Amino acid sequence: MNKKFIDFMHNYRDKKIAVGVSGGVDSVALLHWLVELGCDVVCLHVNHGLRDAAAAEAEYVKSICEKLNVPYHIFTWRGEKPKTGLEDAARIARYKKMTDFCHQHHVEYIATAHQADDQIETFWMNLARGSGVYGLAAMRGIGEMNGIKIIRPLLNVFRSELKEYCDKNNIKYASDEMNNDPHYTRVKIRQNRHMVADAMGISDARILLAIQNLGRVRDTLESDVDALVAGVMKNGRAMFSETFLFDLNDDIRLKFIGTLIQRVGGNRYPVRLNSLMRAVDNLRTDCKFTLGHTTVRRFRGKILIVREGQKTSFRKRYGKKYNKKSEKK
Repeated sequence: MNKKFIDFMHNYRDKKIAVGVSGGVDSVALLHWLVELGCDVVCLHVNHGLRDAAAAEAEYVKSICEKLNVPYHIFTWRGEKPKTGLEDAARIARYKKMTDFCHQHHVEYIATAHQADDQIETFWMNLARGSGVYGLAAMRGIGEMNGIKIIRPLLNVFRSELKEYCDKNNIKYASDEMNNDPHYTRVKIRQNRHMVADAMGISDARILLAIQNLGRVRDTLESDVDALVAGVMKNGRAMFSETFLFDLNDDIRLKFIGTLIQRVGGNRYPVRLNSLMRAVDNLRTDCKFTLGHTTVRRFRGKILIVREGQKTSFRKRYGKKYNKKSEKK
């Protein structure tokens, strides 16, 4: 068993943990390791019904749990499936079912099997998009979804070690054909990232170290930004001066605006970096635009962010300073 995994789990050994198990090598190994550690776990599996093997995989997860004497719950994603964005919709449905279960059964944590290869692939995907610190820092070891804490104890463990563990112990696991389909960007990266090491000598371990360093920078920036956001948000809207915005460091300015838009708009994911950069450029002069389910307005040195569809009047708070006639100009 990997020492970094054991160290990560030190603070969770006495917690009730739900484990998301797909039946693939990563999640099957995670479940076995948690059981070996003596953790109090319950297995959750979601059958999306999207592949011919889905039903068989659900049955296999059930058999694993029965062999390990682990309680389990199998969920089925029913109803009409979207024609576009299917992968993202399936992910949202999966987490919704798992977090609903946790709320109902007073389980505080869900452990997922994202591992070091996933982390490196996420880094390369975000680098291709031109992401900043927040994207390049990739996944967090600890996050939150729908009010439930998500822990990822395998982020420093490579898939090869998990596969070796399963093979050595004659533990079967399912294989998803989509993991080898080069039409997916992540698969292209998976199949070709070895060229970076071969041509330039930059190993996966070095990239993983860079991700961890970027993660520390991200955490520091977010702490500063959270304090700034708390100072300008009230009743689900934000208002502040343009001087305040443009006195901030570039990275903090972008994260500040992005966080406000995400929170005011109630969005699951942050706005893309290039969209935020355009927004900040727009805010150098009086303007009004929509972004991330919000309306953003600058008027006479003041900036207002409200949920899209709400009024963007400054009069309610600054009635003595602005009058109806001047605000229409």
